[in-house]
Amino acid sequence: MPESLPTLEIHQKIVSHLRVTCPVILDIGCNDGSDTQRFLELCPDASVYCFEPDPRAIARFKENKRLARPNVALMQLAISDRNGTIEFHPSNGDGDARGWDLSGSIRRPKNHLSEYDWVRFDDSILVETRRLDDWSGEAGLSGPVDLLWMDVQGAESDVIAGGQKTLGRTRFIYTEYSDRELYEGQLSLRSILDLLPAFEVVTLYPREIEGDVLLRNKVLRSV
Repeated sequence: MPESLPTLEIHQKIVSHLRVTCPVILDIGCNDGSDTQRFLELCPDASVYCFEPDPRAIARFKENKRLARPNVALMQLAISDRNGTIEFHPSNGDGDARGWDLSGSIRRPKNHLSEYDWVRFDDSILVETRRLDDWSGEAGLSGPVDLLWMDVQGAESDVIAGGQKTLGRTRFIYTEYSDRELYEGQLSLRSILDLLPAFEVVTLYPREIEGDVLLRNKVLRSV
């Protein structure tokens, strides 16, 4: 199985950095809403905007009655560097992992095929996609974003390219990374940091193949 997912302890640590009772959180690549649910357990009054292109995960999200709240918005979208439609590569698995939908990406799988050889990527599908800045404008989200939680399976640079204005008013980013190019064109952690010069590393959570990192906006550090 892939390396372990973020634990509740990590969510608690992030919330302690936010230091607000009603944070604005963008959950990009939210899958079935597991991370959103954890944040709501810690911050019941948070405003959480969730984005997920995989229809299987969307269905599970909608089935979770604990996420049916007025302060949770779910968008069936891939966030990228363009508007319109984009090719999405859903994941699946063999054996007990049949139905595995945690590895899908708008980037084609590359070394993922060998690092996790039990994960399959069958037929791609077309999904709706939006630039983060355009979505934010349409949604009227013009104020500070306390946390951008990004789990986009190698498409980090696409989100960043389409969200420069939004990221400029984002206090913290938590993102997955891999230096093994699991997906075609996936940037290393160093390259991701180069795209985000206003951000500094708060905590690294390295693992064998992938890792996570919490970043803080140095410009908004006093906010």
